[in-house]
Amino acid sequence: MNQQLEIRNIPNVHFMDSLEMSAFAFQYELTPEKVEKWMALLNSDQMWGAYVDDTLAAKMTIFDLQTWIQGKAFDMGGIAGVVTWPEYRRGGLVAKLLSHGLRVMREKGQTVSFLHPFQFSFYRKYGWETYAEYKSYEISVQQLPKLGPQPGRIVRTGYDVKLLNGIYEAYARRYNGTLIRNESWWQNRIFGNAQQGTVAVYYDAENQPAGYVYYQVKDNILKVHELVYLHHGACLALWRFLADHDSMLDKLVMKAPANDKLPFLLDNPRIKQEIVPYFMARIVDVTGFLTKYPFASGAEWSLQLEVKDEQAEWNNGWFLLQVDESGTARVAAIASPSSELPAASCTIQTLAAMLTGYQRPSFLMDIGRLTGTTEVCESMERLIPVRQTYLPDFF
Repeated sequence: MNQQLEIRNIPNVHFMDSLEMSAFAFQYELTPEKVEKWMALLNSDQMWGAYVDDTLAAKMTIFDLQTWIQGKAFDMGGIAGVVTWPEYRRGGLVAKLLSHGLRVMREKGQTVSFLHPFQFSFYRKYGWETYAEYKSYEISVQQLPKLGPQPGRIVRTGYDVKLLNGIYEAYARRYNGTLIRNESWWQNRIFGNAQQGTVAVYYDAENQPAGYVYYQVKDNILKVHELVYLHHGACLALWRFLADHDSMLDKLVMKAPANDKLPFLLDNPRIKQEIVPYFMARIVDVTGFLTKYPFASGAEWSLQLEVKDEQAEWNNGWFLLQVDESGTARVAAIASPSSELPAASCTIQTLAAMLTGYQRPSFLMDIGRLTGTTEVCESMERLIPVRQTYLPDFF
């Protein structure tokens, strides 16, 4: 018997069904407190369900978010909570949800999408690619930095969102792929989740807030939830503050950007550290993304770019990319390439890895993920600014 499939927004009356599906799939207890919290936060417009014979069989959420890329704000669709009941798995429901989601995000002007994968290879099939990783540290109390008194002062502030967000935003826009946080995100995602702790802000010698640390000490372990600083002096002052907890600790654990240089600053750099692949990115709309992307300024340049995208037909084909001296691009779809202009070719996954700054064009060409001449590669190296990717958040 044929089953009827419909993809539509999940209405309020089905929110509990959605929560129960997530609790089952992600194996956590759905306490009354969690139900109350999430029921208040759920938004039907962002929740999509695959209904089989009018029964909710699979679901996903698309958060309306923004991210920094090359110092510019981009509208981003954050995919989360992709779940299918076991009896409906391997029936292509997730593929249909993701395909529908791409169209929804494109209509909203969300030219890029992020997600946290349960399996990287699974989402690569649908056009997402790794874009962010982090460095995980475990530092014994004996290995903590040994620093003298630093200029400025440390103040415990509590959860002062306006103060903290001013520091965070100046820090976050230095990276590619960080979130632009609003007050709701701070209250519900940073301070309203299971982690608790203390916030301390560093004021530098000019009495300017230049960094903060959000941390918790429990069971002789200092866990740094977030360490943010705007210059090296702030970094030293905050590490001096953390090290002054030594009488309470066995060790400190934290996450940092993948290019963090802390071990070089330690007397004994042989600390436990691990690079962890984290989030994936996808370009939802090639034309819209490239038109907004801030390329490096200095010279005009034109390129014929072939993008291979099996999931989004509007991205699949050839594009003429023309970048002016200011770094602003004009983009147009073309039927076929001309021999008079340079050309390059890549998949939508490779394009995301390259333009988020996670991988450089020269490496992608070396491994065969980007094709073109040496001259094309050199031009792309110049045009795509070098900037570290990082995402301290989770969704």
